[in-house]
Parts: sequence; C-alpha cells; structure tokens
Amino acid sequence: MRVLLLAWGNPAREDDGLGPALAAAMEALHLPGLTVSCDYQLQVEDAAAVAEHDLVVFADAAVEGPEPFAFSPVQPRDQAGFSSHSLPPEALLGLARRCFDRTVPGWLLAIRGHSFAPFVEALTAPARGNLEAAMEFLSGWLTSDARLGPR
Repeated sequence: MRVLLLAWGNPAREDDGLGPALAAAMEALHLPGLTVSCDYQLQVEDAAAVAEHDLVVFADAAVEGPEPFAFSPVQPRDQAGFSSHSLPPEALLGLARRCFDRTVPGWLLAIRGHSFAPFVEALTAPARGNLEAAMEFLSGWLTSDARLGPR
C-alpha cells in the first residue's frame, strides 16, 4: 500500500510546527510504502501526489480539540474557489478525484497544540508529549492494515 503523509505548519510559530515535526520523525522511520511531504500549507499541486497513492494522512497542529490528538476520516469535497492560504484536506481530495479520477481515502491527524507565538522555533512541553503520542499511534497504525481504519 502506497501511503502519503502530507504534513503542514510553520515551525517558527511554536506549536504550529507539530506537522513538520511529525513529518521529520515519520520520515526517519523509513517505513515501507510511506512517502512524506511537508510544507507551510497544503497546495493545489499536492492533488497530483495524492492521486499517486492508495491512502493519504493529513497532519497538522490543532488549536482546539482533544488531547493528545484527533484522528478522523476526510471526505472529498469539490470546492468552488481557492485561496493560496486555505486549501483544506477535503478540497485536496476533491481535486485528486476531479483532476486525476482518483478517489483516495484520507485521514486527518490533528495534533493538539497549546501556544502559537510567532518567532518561537520550539514546541511547548505539552505539544511535545502530544507529538510523541501521535507518532506512536500513526507508526503503529501504518504498520498494521491501514485500510481497516483506527482502532
């Protein structure tokens, strides 16, 4: 199974760097079939990468939500307009379906952050703990049969 981890965030905004930190940690594991991509935000061009995979996991910091993270399915959605700063995972899956005729199952891993101060390039202690829990979960989930969904 070809799995794409699409993570995003800004490491210079404290806990907003959770997505990139997860991407770096997961890439270091060298899991078979896993492709890791990370940027400041999701891009329209990412739809081509999504279409080349069997499953995509989106990972980002969450300002609100459960501790240490939330993991939920993402449904494709056609979006009428685009902004360079607000392409959501649903729209990216919709683009992969519309432009490449590929319906790829998607999941969102929202890792709970606590502080998003600009110009602070370090995760807070609670966010580091949430990152560890998210990484442990995701690596276990990916090495099991990912098509079965979260347990």
